[in-house]
Amino acid sequence: MARKKTTHSEYDSATKNKLIGAIVMGATISEAGRRFGVSKTSAHRIWKRYESQGNTENLPRSGRPSKVNDRMRRCIVQTARKNRRMPLTEVAKNIPANISISTIRRVLAKEGYHRRCARKVPYLTNRHKSERLSWAKLYKGFTRENWKSVIWSDECYIYLGDSHSRIYVTRRPDEEYKEECVVPTFKQSSVWVMVWGCIMEGEKGPLIVLNYPGGKGGGMNSKLYREQVLDGCLKSYYEKKKAEKGKVYFQQDGAPSHRSKATQQWFQESGIKLLFHPASSPDLNPIEPVWHELKQVLRRLDPPPSNVESLSKAVLEAWEQLPVSDVNKHIKNMPKRISAVLASKGGHTRF
Repeated sequence: MARKKTTHSEYDSATKNKLIGAIVMGATISEAGRRFGVSKTSAHRIWKRYESQGNTENLPRSGRPSKVNDRMRRCIVQTARKNRRMPLTEVAKNIPANISISTIRRVLAKEGYHRRCARKVPYLTNRHKSERLSWAKLYKGFTRENWKSVIWSDECYIYLGDSHSRIYVTRRPDEEYKEECVVPTFKQSSVWVMVWGCIMEGEKGPLIVLNYPGGKGGGMNSKLYREQVLDGCLKSYYEKKKAEKGKVYFQQDGAPSHRSKATQQWFQESGIKLLFHPASSPDLNPIEPVWHELKQVLRRLDPPPSNVESLSKAVLEAWEQLPVSDVNKHIKNMPKRISAVLASKGGHTRF
């Protein structure tokens, strides 16, 4: 019987260097491989090559010499980095040589760059970044017990038939959230229903479907926010949690109805302590990924809701189905969110 030919996975230089670094720092070859997604066999092969030749580069192979020299490689990488959204066909046109798209793709892959769908994130101004950095510095001393005492809240638009186009950029794996590798998103107003909900570690708080007239001047204003949310369910829930825990914070984003003088006066008169939350920062609120999981439940409904009434009922039922573990896992990583904001100097994070 003929012996089956084996093939080796190719890893980019950045991954191989991280693997070698982890082994040098004391990790076993298998541990380092698992950490960076390298198979056990490949990890041993990469380490053996490093021991024998002092680097992780593949030895030259027989065959036709490469038509791409070092200068052309640098030109390809610099061109792709200069404009992350530039298609590879356009990159080829900017190279002073007749090089195929597949060759350009191989050159970029060797340096760790691949065409990937750009992440959509909120647009951040310098002021937003400064506020996010201040937030991280303010709460970096919070302990696990502190985070357990926070009520996280948010409004969420629920609508059907949403679709989003994809934009591809050229980047390395660790550049996923760099400024030039993401796509800013803006708030969407065309919705079917709007809900408000809150969470704490260990439980899901109340969820309500908001009622408002809609149309020009008929959105969620501070009066409706106080009537339906603050007086409607938050105050009683807050007092209940305060009686249980002693000290409780309430978090809300910077929506106009939340920032109004009347709303702020309501919080003062009610004795509710607010947690500072920077603008355009959904990644710093653990309820955001909970909304995503709620929408996943709704998208799996068959048949789907067909009107506002059936959608409202489906949202409330989906909220009850969500396991508390889906809430806890996002709140428990608040220290990681703070570290990520500090590392990015107020910029985008992976959360």
